[in-house]
Amino acid sequence: MEFESKYEVSRVAAFIRSHDFKRVALQFPDELLKDSTEVVRVLRKELQLCCEGGNNIGLYVMADTTYGSCCVDEVGASHINADCVIHYGHTCLSPTSKLPAFFVFGKAPINASNCAKHLCNYALSSRKPVMVLYGLDYGHALQDIIEASTIETSLCGDASISKLHFADTMSQSMSPTKISDINGDCDDGSRKTYRIGGLLWSLEQGLSMEDYSLFWIGPDNSAFANVVLTFNSCEIVRYDATEDQLLTDTSQQRRILKRRYYLVEKAKDASIVGILVGTLGVAGYLSMIHQIKEMITKAGKKAYTLVMGRPNPSKLANFPECDVFIYISCSQTALLDSKEFLAPVITPFEAILAFNRGSEWTGKYVMEFQDLVASAPVGMENLGEEARFSFIQGRYIEDPDLQDMNKEDEDGPLALVKTGQKELQEHGKDYKTMVNKGTVKSGVDFFALRGFQGLDINSNKNAPEPFKLGRSGRASGYNHETSEHKI
Repeated sequence: MEFESKYEVSRVAAFIRSHDFKRVALQFPDELLKDSTEVVRVLRKELQLCCEGGNNIGLYVMADTTYGSCCVDEVGASHINADCVIHYGHTCLSPTSKLPAFFVFGKAPINASNCAKHLCNYALSSRKPVMVLYGLDYGHALQDIIEASTIETSLCGDASISKLHFADTMSQSMSPTKISDINGDCDDGSRKTYRIGGLLWSLEQGLSMEDYSLFWIGPDNSAFANVVLTFNSCEIVRYDATEDQLLTDTSQQRRILKRRYYLVEKAKDASIVGILVGTLGVAGYLSMIHQIKEMITKAGKKAYTLVMGRPNPSKLANFPECDVFIYISCSQTALLDSKEFLAPVITPFEAILAFNRGSEWTGKYVMEFQDLVASAPVGMENLGEEARFSFIQGRYIEDPDLQDMNKEDEDGPLALVKTGQKELQEHGKDYKTMVNKGTVKSGVDFFALRGFQGLDINSNKNAPEPFKLGRSGRASGYNHETSEHKI
């Protein structure tokens, strides 16, 4: 029964039965794939008991997802014409665009009593009300933690400990969502509501997030990094349920914020930008791609859209002409440690800061790209002629001429001729001498600078070369070798 409880077999079967699904995709991350066959067995048994025609329901196990395992793999599910996806394990709960989904978060072990003691002790020392956030796999123990905290409160007898607030978990079932229906943080005039990583909570009237201290229950993973970046002005502590200890030092996570700001400054100097499509299922990804591409074009830069699954240094090394990459994906896979990459990889929010002239970073950080769709861009009027100070190069530089940003993009020899009109250059017999690295504005320009450009099909040597006979025989002794050389 413990196995059935962990994978919520009865609830999954009820979800399938209530919607009369006939083809069901079961998505497992790598760490849970070993349990997939047993899950199929017990789920099949439950379906046979709870509904007629349970044997006619197709159950298909999906592994090796196209993108991040935390997102619903609608691409993989479409290969089997699935009616829905049952997602197991860690998830970002990003809205789907085509298929309904049901999420099984899992049940991580935790001692609710010990967690409540750490929570109450921290609440006593904090001068602010405490908002309790947690990983979704600890949501099953939330009620036990609340009850244990109530007991601790009565034992302490301190009124300040009543300032505990617990976030709620979003629904485990999800229907396809239109981008117009997606709402991030909302304000009804009295109580502001926040949503992050599958959690939902409201603030007290008249208070903002800066007025709260945050208590995180769970490991130091991508979900916790999102909380640290999004609420970087709040005091944050983390309770490690595995080690049963409270960790107050989040300096390592806050260093990430400094690193991200450095990447924003580096992206400002880019001329060629690659847009990495990191999802084909999260609602609104197409709108975000179009918005980013339009913004890059208005900034006088060249944009290329790339679809390659999960990015890694080897894949991106095939595009050395790109000075920076923008990764459009869910919030929990967007932060790539690009130290090993040839070019930095930034998020859509960081791209807006980098390519909108006149924009300033106030400290606010947005992880969900859905919250950025249709956001009003910063005006760029009369900024094309102004020099910009580059913190990376340590001097004033001129951005590409923004007066030509509405003109049709031109490639090939004409683009190279226009480049030569702006700067004094050496003219030779080929394109390579007409372009220098500082004036590269497109992949065509970059290609002209490469030492190896492929086979020269226009070579003057049109006569066929004489062929030569190769070796014959086996590697232990070719036919032309003497006996003393053979093995």
